[in-house]
Amino acid sequence: MSKLQSETLTEAVRKVLDDRKKRRFLETVELQIGLKSYDPAKDKRFNGSLVLPAVCRPKLKVCVLGDELHCDEAKQAGIDHLSLEDLGKFKRDKKMVKKLAKQYDLFFASQAVIRQIPRLLGPGLNKAGKFPTLLEHTTPLKEKVEQTKSTVKFQLKKVTCLGVAVGHVKLSHADLELNVRLAVNFLVSLLKKNWQNVKSLYLKSSMGERQRIY
Repeated sequence: MSKLQSETLTEAVRKVLDDRKKRRFLETVELQIGLKSYDPAKDKRFNGSLVLPAVCRPKLKVCVLGDELHCDEAKQAGIDHLSLEDLGKFKRDKKMVKKLAKQYDLFFASQAVIRQIPRLLGPGLNKAGKFPTLLEHTTPLKEKVEQTKSTVKFQLKKVTCLGVAVGHVKLSHADLELNVRLAVNFLVSLLKKNWQNVKSLYLKSSMGERQRIY
C-alpha cells in the first residue's frame, strides 16, 4: 500500500516543472530519499533496478565496445562505438583509459569483447565503476540503450541517503508523476520494513528547490 498522497505529489511535480527558471541545459529531476532504522554496516544492503515508462536520463552518454555486428548497429543508430582494433590502440595506457572512462556515463560490450577488456584496457574502467554491461545480439542495440536511459537503480552503500534520476523537466506532469510513483513503490519493496524505513522523500530538479513528497 503506497503512502504517497496524490495531492502532495501532484503539487510537487507542478512546482518542479512549472516554477523554475529556463536553463540552457536539460535539468534532471531527482528523487532524494532519506532512510531510517537502517544500519548499512549490519543490515543487508539492497540493490535493485527498474525500467520506468518514461526516459529519465536522456543525456546519458553511452559507448559500445563492440564486435563487428554491434559496431555496425551502433554506427547506424548514431551511437559512439569502439572496435577491438580501436581498443588495441590503448595498449593498457592508464591515462588514455582514464580519459575514456571520463567521456562516458556507461559502456556496453559484446560478449566477444568483454572478456578481452582486462587484457586490452587493464583495470581502468573497473576502477572508475564503469565496467561494461554485457550486450547480446538478442535485443536491438537502440532498444537496449533506450531501456538503460529509462532505468532507475537503487543501491544502498555506506550512507542512508540516496538520490536517483526519475525524469527531466521536459516530461509531462503525468509522465513524471507516474515515474515517481513506480520508483518509490519499487524502492519501498526493497526495504526490510517497507514504509517504516522511509524517513523522507523529496523531488528536485538540477537547479530547483526541493519539494517534499513524503
